[in-house]
Amino acid sequence: MSETRVPILMYHAVATDPNEATRALSVTPEAFAEQMAVLADRGRTPVTTAELAACWRSGRALPERPVLITFDDGYEGVHRHALPALAKHGFPATLFVSTGWLRGPYDTGGGLDTMLDWDQVRELAAAGVEIGGHSHSHPQLDQVSDATLRFELIHCKEIVSDQLGTVPASFAYPYGYSSRRVRQAVRETGYAQALAVGNGLARRAQGPYALRRVTVRRSTGIEEFERVVEGRGVARTFAGDRALTKGYAVVRGVRRARRLVSRSAG
Repeated sequence: MSETRVPILMYHAVATDPNEATRALSVTPEAFAEQMAVLADRGRTPVTTAELAACWRSGRALPERPVLITFDDGYEGVHRHALPALAKHGFPATLFVSTGWLRGPYDTGGGLDTMLDWDQVRELAAAGVEIGGHSHSHPQLDQVSDATLRFELIHCKEIVSDQLGTVPASFAYPYGYSSRRVRQAVRETGYAQALAVGNGLARRAQGPYALRRVTVRRSTGIEEFERVVEGRGVARTFAGDRALTKGYAVVRGVRRARRLVSRSAG
């Protein structure tokens, strides 16, 4: 029997008029509602990140035609616009929050647009949205020191635990970037699973700390959305993204190597 391949949808802002920093990776409320209707019409069964990983870890069967709906960063439109559409269909989802970007006592001012506050995050959690970690200040984790890496992971986890009363089990890498060092730190700091980007369907063989997602953006038309959800033409759809990702990975690797040499020389 072939291995189950699961579409994990990655959203960011859901907004009618987002700012320029978030526009490309945003979707309109109308588009999001239409996409959720497609999932319902196609008989898709949304699950949370923790549920997917638990099934794959234990060997327990997944529900029929599974799909994951995930949001990164913590934009206010997830509460204002996405939650009603999710609730209409009874869909669970996962929200990965950058704790230093959310409005409230830990706000560092780094948020790219209007962000959620903690009351809204609690309301999302009460409505069946899993709240996961997305670091504290949203750095490229594979480019920071070991001490900064652990701070970003632990501080995020502690804040979510304090605000919600539950420990986050899932993590999403900021910008989708990770490395063996980053994945090991995520595991050691107590997260049970983590999501990358990769723009491919998730498979159990990827391992619990490198599950792939597909990007849903403002330019994603409904026909393209339907194809991706059904796993058709995914590689072709995201070919340009993969080329850019590979090229930028080389640049970032060179930058990191230079920093390490500079430190050792100092």
